[in-house]
Amino acid sequence: MTKRLGLIHTSATLVDVFAKLCAEHLPGVETFNIVDDSLIKNTIAAGRLTPQTARRVAGHIGSAEAAGAGHILVTCSSIGAAVEAAEPLTGVPVTRVDRPMADRAVSLGRRIGVLATLSTTLDPTADLVRRRAAASDKEVSLTARVCEGAFEALMGGDAATHDARVAGALAELGAEVDVIVLAQASMARVAGTVEAPVPILASPPLAMEHLAAVL
Repeated sequence: MTKRLGLIHTSATLVDVFAKLCAEHLPGVETFNIVDDSLIKNTIAAGRLTPQTARRVAGHIGSAEAAGAGHILVTCSSIGAAVEAAEPLTGVPVTRVDRPMADRAVSLGRRIGVLATLSTTLDPTADLVRRRAAASDKEVSLTARVCEGAFEALMGGDAATHDARVAGALAELGAEVDVIVLAQASMARVAGTVEAPVPILASPPLAMEHLAAVL
């Protein structure tokens, strides 16, 4: 049987990003997408992941399973807690996009920088890194920062301003840590364009490497 991967996004801008990665890393896997940008918009408006939004995330995960997905990838870090809550309720494996990235960061250094363009993503990602470090019995020191104005620029169609602000923040943070974690998949576009003294980890390619190993 053909393997099917269901991808759940909170931004339509990520559909093409993950389509290219799937074609590269998962050539024999059939994919489909569920996109609901109200999930991230409601989370930003509330300043946190609310129970109502978490239930809707679980509903989308259930829909992906019902549509025939043999594995599900949720590509938004801001709703990561809802993804983890839904995993025990789902009959197929569910991957939180930033989990492989957090594991890689923990393996690379003790001083870990977390950079986000949304405050609602910063805390969930930092929390995930801490928990994955604890699971590996490692002590880490986290430096977490928000790149102000970058997300608004990207949503307003000004990708150049977004990229410039993220690049500047990466250069500054790179002088203070051993490895940098990009808290949002939308930031991955900048990772390969910046010269930094430390590794810069983006969740999309690392999630794809993980899926290629398990699918």
